[in-house]
Formats: sequence, C-alpha cells, structure tokens
Amino acid sequence: MSEALKTELVNFSELTGEAGNARKAELAKHVAALFALTSERCSDEQVGIYDSVLLRLVDMVEGEVRRYVAEQMSGLKRGPRDTIRRLADDEISIAEPILVRSTVLDDEDLIKIAEKRGNSHCLAIAQREVLSVGVTDILVQQGDLKVKRKVAGNDGASLSDASMKSLINDAASDATLQNFLSERGDLAEAHIADLIAIASEEVRKKLHDAGRGAEAERVGEAADIAAQHMSNQYWLGKYDFKTARSRVLLLAKRGMVNEAALRRFCSEDRFAEAVATLAFMMRVEVEELSHCMVSPNPEPFIVLAKSFGFSSISVSGLLSIGPWRHRLTPEVRVAAMSLFSRMTVSEAKRKMAHWDKKVVA
Repeated sequence: MSEALKTELVNFSELTGEAGNARKAELAKHVAALFALTSERCSDEQVGIYDSVLLRLVDMVEGEVRRYVAEQMSGLKRGPRDTIRRLADDEISIAEPILVRSTVLDDEDLIKIAEKRGNSHCLAIAQREVLSVGVTDILVQQGDLKVKRKVAGNDGASLSDASMKSLINDAASDATLQNFLSERGDLAEAHIADLIAIASEEVRKKLHDAGRGAEAERVGEAADIAAQHMSNQYWLGKYDFKTARSRVLLLAKRGMVNEAALRRFCSEDRFAEAVATLAFMMRVEVEELSHCMVSPNPEPFIVLAKSFGFSSISVSGLLSIGPWRHRLTPEVRVAAMSLFSRMTVSEAKRKMAHWDKKVVA
C-alpha cells in the first residue's frame, strides 16, 4: 500500500499542535462514519487503508471519540481488524460495544483480552451472541460471579464439561446461578443430577436446622424423583410435538400413516413425527406416549410395541432415535430387543391389562 493512498483519507501533517486536536476528533468521527457506510463495498486494499488511518487516529483522540469509533465499528461484518483489536483492548467504556458485538474479533482475540483484562471486559465478552468452548473456559476460570451468571444464562455459550461442573459447584452458594443453569438446553444427565443434588442439600440443611431431621432424610428420595422428571422435561422440550402431530394427521387423511412411514421417520431421526405416528397407530395421546419414549427405562414401550404387533425393525429403529439415541446405552438397547423377542403378544397384552388405558411413563 502506497503512502499516497494512505494520505487520500487524511493528511496527518495538518494535525500537529493544539489547534489540530479538534480536527483530529472531527476526522476520526468522519472516517469511522464513512467506513461504516461503505465497508461492504470496500476492497481488501481499501479496508487496509481505513485500518491504517483509523489506527493512527484513535491513538490521537480522547476517550469520547474512541467510544464513537468503537460504536461505528462494532456491528460491521467487515472491519479494520487492527483498529478493532486496539479498541477492544481499551478501557471498558470504549471496548464494550466491540466486545459485545464485533464478529471481526476471533476466539484468540477474545481469549487474550479476557486473560489480560479484568471482570468488566470478561462481562462484556460473556454477552456475545455466540461463545466457543475455548472462550467460555477462560471466562469461567477468570470471571467473578457476575461473569459466571452471564455465561450460564447465555444460550449461545458452549460449555465444556469442566466449565459446566465448575459453574454447578459455584451454584451451590448462589440461587441465581442455579436458576440460569437449570434453564440451559445443553445439560447432560450428570449435570442435571448434580444441580438437583445442590438444591436438595440446601433444603436438607434447612430442615435439619429447623429440627425436622426425619423430613430431611427423605429429601434424597424426592430429589431423585425430581431429577428424573427434570431430565425428561429437558429432552421433551427439544421437540415440537404439536406441529409433528398436525403433519401426521395430514398424512393420515391420505392413508399414509403406517409402519413404513414410521420406519422412514426413524431413518431420518425425526423423533417428534415418529412419536406422533406411533400415537396415531396406537390410538393414544402424543403427550403420554412421548413421556414413555423419553424414559431411560424402555420396558413400557417394549410392552406397548409388542402388544400392538410392531416389527422388530421398527422397534430397533425407535430405540436409536431422539432422546434414546443419547440416553440408552448399547447394553440397554440389546436387553430391550431381547425382551421384545422373548415376549409374546399375549404376555404383552396381559401386562397392559394392569395399566390404565393411557400410557404410563
């Protein structure tokens, strides 16, 4: 890049002395605003020119002007990388919009700033729409409780197992963090159990302190039940059964709801549609059947499938999709299929005779 190109935007020789201070601020704002308007149409060389000029200007102006430049740069898909890095490493009143919104910063940039700067910078980073595991690991390690709450409440933040465990450990003494974690959509079974244990331990302590020891000893059993319920609700919340049921009813009007359709949904891992198809064929409610098919114990489903005469191919497919793809171990699937093979239709119907007409999860 030639010096002539650089000076097309700004003649730095005119910015010397006290008289040039107002001019520097004015130019910094104008150049930033101009680039914000034209960034999508700029060539890589032109972006480089703006970057070189803005980088020099932001080091010449006061914080208020740097904040203005940061605001202009923060929402751009293409931006002057060195300038944005410089602003992101500035005091928090200037860096915040960049740290929260700029997609020009990469994970390496964010990690360096989080490691170098304090909680205020970490808190701003924690508000980004998307956070990688590498970034959240640093935020959880370095940040204070406010940062950890913000990470836990950010649906776009990916968390490693280590970070999740660390947050759960901190949640033992912070109800707000417990709430944020319990609402996340990426909790593993073990994480859910750990959260329940934390909450139940707090309840147990309060009961003991109040002299209600017998009740305190029953908290563990109640916690196990709550954990199972919470876990089931977590998995069911991932699927839109209402829409799936509507689609299946449309297929039913054309006579296309059968075991072949069920196997097709299984092959495509379309769990909600598979449940809705199965519910239509069994004449049971989708909601009741979905609870049966999310449980880590597949035996009630095996009894239902055998009593209604479904094939082993369909049953095997259903055991390997949706929540069961994650919740059932290979050994449990083998045992379930073995039970299906051994059980006769009459035996399955006798078991069902002891149940309500609706499926019991």
